[in-house]
Amino acid sequence: MNPHQLSKATVAVAAALALSFSVVACGDDGDGGSGGNGDKINVGIKFDQPGVGLKTPDGSYTGFDVDVATYVAQQLGYEPGDIVWKEAKSADRETMLQRGDVDFIAASYSINDERAKKVDFAGPYLLAHQDVLVRADDDSITKPSDLNNKKLCSVTGSTSAQNVKTKLAPDAQLQEYGGYSECLTGLENGVIDAVTTDDSILAGYASQEQFRGKFKLGGFKMSNENYGIGVQKGSELKERINDALEKMVADGAWDTAVKENFGPAGYKNEPAPQIGNIVK
Repeated sequence: MNPHQLSKATVAVAAALALSFSVVACGDDGDGGSGGNGDKINVGIKFDQPGVGLKTPDGSYTGFDVDVATYVAQQLGYEPGDIVWKEAKSADRETMLQRGDVDFIAASYSINDERAKKVDFAGPYLLAHQDVLVRADDDSITKPSDLNNKKLCSVTGSTSAQNVKTKLAPDAQLQEYGGYSECLTGLENGVIDAVTTDDSILAGYASQEQFRGKFKLGGFKMSNENYGIGVQKGSELKERINDALEKMVADGAWDTAVKENFGPAGYKNEPAPQIGNIVK
């Protein structure tokens, strides 16, 4: 090979290398973005709430929040396969949004004034009510005040147990666990007398095969819980998500999701709330 041929070969190799690096760079699917073109969107949900947000043994995700989040993500330009699901425990939600770990959170996330100081909320997309779950054979808890001197379980970071302590049963013995599954185990074993959180979540647990017939809902409407979708403060996603939620209600997908996720437990849901209308 003469020097002229060598020079041409070197240029060709360099060009090929440059092209390959360019292809690799373009193929990076990112960690967020505006949707489409292989981008991913990070969404926070609960992993341990049957009927609301649950990671199943086979690695799939089910529940009302999952269906809502999937619908919203599609309206934002993402296919279901573009969603990266991340566990959003109650105590971690504001931090995850503030750090940018997730693009939005749909995790039975009740809108309240304290949280709204730290994050923005789209919605609400469901009006739930705080209730209690007790053992099926326990007739000692028929009203909220009966929770006085009872062992009451909820999860760390949840507002539910504090609502009971401050407003309804100040002598309740509050037990805070890392997840609702631990509360349910305690209730089943007699270590806990009652579990409190939203009726939608409790109904999801009570309808699970392994728990059917063991527990019952108290039927107390102790508070109004407006589920919202959390985003970073000032995020332009808030209005886009609100538009998606309004479309979900209008086209019937919201009703379908409610029936599929809560219907088996006989859960009597409230009608779809108006976006921006927080029921106190």
